[in-house]
Amino acid sequence: MSKLFKNLVKVTPLVLGASVAAAGSAVAQTMPGTPQLKVDPVAQQQLDRIQRAQNSQQINTGVYQGSMSQVTSVNQLRDVSPTAWAYEALRSLVERYGCIVGFPDRTFRGDRATTRWEFAAGLNACLNVMERLIQDGVGVLREDIDKLKRLVQEFETELAALGARVDNLEQRVAFLENNQFSTTTKLRGEVIFSIADSWGGQASITNTNGTVTDGSNQDQTQTVFNNRVRLNFETSFTGKDLLRTRLQAGNFNTTFNQNGPTRTNMTRLAYDDGRDNDITIDDLFYRAPIGTPFGNITVWVGANQLNLDDVFITANPFLADSGTGALSRGQRYNNIVFRGPSGVGAGVRFNIGDVFQVTGTYLAEGGTNGASNPNPGSGLFNGSYSAGAQVGFSFIKFADINFVYVYSYQTAASMSSGLFGNVSSPLTERPFGNVGTTANRFGLQASAQVIPGVLNLAGWAGYADASATGVNDAIGDNNTGIWSWNLNLSVLDLFAEGAAFSLGGGQVPRSDKESSTSYMVEAQYKFPVTKNILITPGAYAVFNGNNEGNAILVGVIRTTFRF
Repeated sequence: MSKLFKNLVKVTPLVLGASVAAAGSAVAQTMPGTPQLKVDPVAQQQLDRIQRAQNSQQINTGVYQGSMSQVTSVNQLRDVSPTAWAYEALRSLVERYGCIVGFPDRTFRGDRATTRWEFAAGLNACLNVMERLIQDGVGVLREDIDKLKRLVQEFETELAALGARVDNLEQRVAFLENNQFSTTTKLRGEVIFSIADSWGGQASITNTNGTVTDGSNQDQTQTVFNNRVRLNFETSFTGKDLLRTRLQAGNFNTTFNQNGPTRTNMTRLAYDDGRDNDITIDDLFYRAPIGTPFGNITVWVGANQLNLDDVFITANPFLADSGTGALSRGQRYNNIVFRGPSGVGAGVRFNIGDVFQVTGTYLAEGGTNGASNPNPGSGLFNGSYSAGAQVGFSFIKFADINFVYVYSYQTAASMSSGLFGNVSSPLTERPFGNVGTTANRFGLQASAQVIPGVLNLAGWAGYADASATGVNDAIGDNNTGIWSWNLNLSVLDLFAEGAAFSLGGGQVPRSDKESSTSYMVEAQYKFPVTKNILITPGAYAVFNGNNEGNAILVGVIRTTFRF
C-alpha cells in the first residue's frame, strides 16, 4: 500500500483545489487542450510538503501500510465522483465564495472524478480563504459552515496526511461561526468631516407676504467644522433583496441655512443632516426584485425616510449622492420633482429589458403629523403625500433620459418643510403662506457619457403649478408657476483613477411671484486618497439670492470615509 500511496502522490498534478477538471487518473503532464488551473498558494505548499515528506520517508503511513485487507474503509481508495455529495458541496462553496482560483470564470467545473488527496487539498485551501473572508467582515451562510463541518469530518484522514492541523480544524470552523456579524446583514458606514465658510454678506429676504428684508453687506459667517455619521445595516434574505436600516447623527444646526448668518437656504450643504449629534433612525425600507415573463419588477416598501429619489432615477450619477456628490443641496438633482412629502409608502418599477422602465410611487409624509398619526388631517391617506410616475429610457450603455410627474398635497402643518425641501427662498417654498398647498410637478432629466469613461453631461428642467387650498386674503393670487433648470459636466479619472472634476449650475426653483431670479454655480474636484477615503474641495456661489441681496460664495473641503 505504501508503494500505491507513493505513486498516487507522484502523479497528482494538483489540478483541483476544488475546481477540478482533471481526472484522478491524470498524469503529471497537462493534457493538450486542457485548461490549466491556478491553485491556491496554501494548498500548493501543503502538497509540496507531502512530496518532500514522501521523498524522505517521513510520512506516517501506518494507516495505509500492509496488505489491502488492512484498509479500514473503502473510502480511502475511492476517488471523489462528480455526483458525490462532497463534490457538489465543495463546488457550491467555490462558486459562491471564490475560495479556489481555477478557471478564468472562477467556477467549479469538472465532469470526472478526482483523487481524495486533491480534493482534501482544495478543501483545506477553501477553509483558509473563508476564514479570511470572515476576518474581513464578509458574511458566510450558516448552511455553508455546516457543509464545511461535514466535509472536515469526511476527509479528516486526508487532511492529516496533507499536514493540516486536524485537531484545530473544529476550532477554525467555530471561528467562522462566532466571528461574523451576521449571515444575512452587512454593516456599511459613512463618516463625513466638513470644513466650510462663506463670503459676500447676507441675502435679502422676500417674506411670504411679499415684503423684503434687506441683508447686510458684511460677511458674518465663521468657519465651521461639521460631521455626519451614517451606519447602514443592509440585510438580504435572498441575495437580491435589501432591507436597509440606517442610524444617523450629525451636528448641522444653523449651518448655512436661513436661520444662520447667510439667511438663505440656497447656501445649504448637500449633507446637512442631523442636529446636535443626536442619533436617529433615518432610512428604514425594504426593496425586492420580482421576475416575470414580461420583465423584471422591483418593489419598495418604506416605513421611514423612503424618499422620491430612492425610488425614481435622478439621472445625475456623479452629483446626486449627498456624501460623494454635489457639495450644495440645490445641485444634487431636480428639486421640483425629487423633493416633496415622502417617507412612508411604496413604489414599483417595471423594467422591460435594459432599455425601458416605468416607475410609480405613493409616499406619505412621516414624522409626528404624518402617516403614523391617526388624527384627522394626518395618517397614510389623509395627510401630506406625493403620488407620481416616471418613464425612462436607456438608449445606449451610458445614456439615460426620463420624464417624471408628481402630484403633491401638503397640509398647513407640513409647509414648514417647504414645497421643495427648503432649497429656495421662503416665497417660493411657501408661495401662499402656511396654508394647504397642492402642486402638479413635471421634470425632464438626462445624463450621457459623451466620451465613455472620460466626460459625462447631465441636466434637468422642472416646472410646478402650485395652488392654495385654503382661503387667505393676504396671499392674493392662489396659483403660481415655479421653474428650475440645471446643467453640469464631470471629467472622469482626471489626474487619478476614480477622481472627477465637476462643474455645473442653473436656476434654483423660483416662483413667478418673485421679482427676480436666483442662480447657482458649483465647481468641485473629488480625489480618492484610498478606496475608502475621498476628499472633495470645492466652492459654490448664489447670485441674486432673494431679490437684491449680494452674491454669496461658500467654500468647502469635505472628507468622506466609507467602510
